[in-house]
Amino acid sequence: MKKIILSVALCIVAVTSACADDDKPIQFSQLPQTAQQFVKQYFGNEKVALAKMESDFFGKNYDIIFANGNKVEFDGSGNWEEVQCRYNEVPSALVPSQIMQYVKNTYPDTKVVKLEKKRNGHEVKLSNGWELEFNKNFELIDMDN
Repeated sequence: MKKIILSVALCIVAVTSACADDDKPIQFSQLPQTAQQFVKQYFGNEKVALAKMESDFFGKNYDIIFANGNKVEFDGSGNWEEVQCRYNEVPSALVPSQIMQYVKNTYPDTKVVKLEKKRNGHEVKLSNGWELEFNKNFELIDMDN
């Protein structure tokens, strides 16, 4: 009996895993309007190499990968969740001013190369390799190198 239950459970996991992640290339025009406006506003001069929609059990999300290696992730409504810049910095207008001020004061020779919205704050990666985590009040709560 245990073997049957285990076999059924493994089959369910295998089937749901195969169906859960469905990455599909899409046209830029198929992105939610909010995401399109974001890209035009902050990355208007960059060439989009790939736009894709990812579907899972929790809904859809979208990724834009630019020809220069930068990447932006959006939720199902087109709101940005993460911005990664490989060879340049995250547009400063995206970085909350309190975080930008902290970075300028503490690490004056670095750039913000990744910005991620978290449920309880923001995570920032700097060009010197430091990862900083800020709470909702923009207080530094963790660092890792």
